[in-house]
Amino acid sequence: MQISLFPSSTLGGDSSRLSQVRSGALEFEVTSGAIVSAYVPPSALSGVAFAFGEYPTVWRAMDGELGAYIRWAIETVGFHPFARVWGNGFRQITTTAHPINEPSDLAGMKIRVPKSRLWAETFSAFGAAPAPLNFVAVYEALRDKAIDGQENPLAVVETSRLFEVQKYCAITNHAWDGLWVLCSQSLWNRLSRSLQEIIARNFDAAGLSQRKEVARLNKALPRLLEAKGMVVNTPAMEPFRRKLRGAGFYDAWRETYGDKAWSLLARYADGLA
Repeated sequence: MQISLFPSSTLGGDSSRLSQVRSGALEFEVTSGAIVSAYVPPSALSGVAFAFGEYPTVWRAMDGELGAYIRWAIETVGFHPFARVWGNGFRQITTTAHPINEPSDLAGMKIRVPKSRLWAETFSAFGAAPAPLNFVAVYEALRDKAIDGQENPLAVVETSRLFEVQKYCAITNHAWDGLWVLCSQSLWNRLSRSLQEIIARNFDAAGLSQRKEVARLNKALPRLLEAKGMVVNTPAMEPFRRKLRGAGFYDAWRETYGDKAWSLLARYADGLA
């Protein structure tokens, strides 16, 4: 079997491996919902800005009806998704010039985002200039001041040593985007029922363990980043939601996703209306 163990999101968001999984050339892939959304737009639903504020709500949604709906959508395009979405951490904002305490602090800032319309429009609504950029180029772009900041889970900030080229880290929890473990549907259909059960049971058990480890890590990382010289702050969430509501952001994305998908998200999320 050919298994890709590195999430596409950490390798620059390249969806080429997904096309290989879809065709059967690659059997398994671990990748973010934002990347999968190139094939399955609803897979990015969990990344709607400020939909979730804490892990228990995320897991109720992703292990509940919202996750079931996204898995169904993924299955319709040639992938087999496993039941337990893996954790990737809430996304936070890092900058160099000044900290982010309220939406107006983002105005005019050039912020790197993944190649995702959802996240680009999120930062546009705050008056920032979103810069879709392959992640492998982010460190250099920050170092050379080609961009002012970026947004990612804390683990990415630490492991990619962005603390060397960024001064401030705002714990905004502005989006949550999990990691989907996907199998080629053609391969899955060739496996015996007993093999399917063994694979699913072990992947899902690993996912539950991984969730706990990611949550533990993200609690410890703010202090670690401070020890490495970053200034860490935690802005209030509601002013950012209020700004998005006023800009018509949520109304526009409800129309994009449709009432059924949006109602499933709203069943678990707060403050989207």
